[in-house]
Amino acid sequence: MLNGRACLPFADGSIESPSQSGNLNYWEQPFSQPYFDNATRRDVTATVGQMTYLHCRVRNLGDRSVSWIRKRDLHILTVGILTYTNDQRFQSLHSDGSDEWTLRITSPQIKDSGTYECQVSTEPKISQGFQLNVVISKAKIIGNTEMYIRSGSDINLTCVVLETPDPPTFIYWYRDRDVINYSGRGGISVVTEKQTRTSRLLISKAQPPDTGNYTCAPSASDSASVTVHVLNGEHPAAMQHGNSSNSAVTRLLPIFLLFVCHSIQVLLVTDVYVPARVVKLTR
Repeated sequence: MLNGRACLPFADGSIESPSQSGNLNYWEQPFSQPYFDNATRRDVTATVGQMTYLHCRVRNLGDRSVSWIRKRDLHILTVGILTYTNDQRFQSLHSDGSDEWTLRITSPQIKDSGTYECQVSTEPKISQGFQLNVVISKAKIIGNTEMYIRSGSDINLTCVVLETPDPPTFIYWYRDRDVINYSGRGGISVVTEKQTRTSRLLISKAQPPDTGNYTCAPSASDSASVTVHVLNGEHPAAMQHGNSSNSAVTRLLPIFLLFVCHSIQVLLVTDVYVPARVVKLTR
């Protein structure tokens, strides 16, 4: 007798406990309680406007329900596969027989960043937190935003895609409003490396008609542009690689020095008459 319950002997003389014989309630058995599968990714980075997913996997759920809750305001977003918010960008996805309960967020925004809880209706409730970071992905062309190239030199532009969780599907290059036509003229090549999120545009032996606004436009990211001037002959004042502020200072400095020298000369050659102070003597 164990805890008031009969113990059943096996043929080899060992004794079967009540939990082995099934005398305990199913939900009282430790192995039958719901628990989270910790193999799922819980820190997710998403790009603004690009659909993202939070995957929660619950084992031994039984007849319990799974809810998704936004932690910052404790707002219940979904219960089961039903949506409990007016914001229809949030939706719960689940397939029958699956242990996975997925929160889908359509067109996430910066304000959606934060912690989301996958909660199971046990008593007491159990939950697992997921951190969502929504970022603005953007391209950057290395160097200055304005470039001056001598005719016959190469245009060499490198674009890097920043703050993107996944490599871009594509990266297009534009000159002004048109996609660069590789067959329109020879000497144009583009090398794109998705894993490093970089793209390099090379235009060999550039000519004045190659002058224009060059834009790097990755998928799902803000684009970046530079203005390229292809000049004939020597143009020392313009060959500043886009540093227009330094160029302006260089041009104005001789005028400023001339003005200072002239002012000093005027002070040296001008007689300044200062009347003497009249002092009245009194006895």
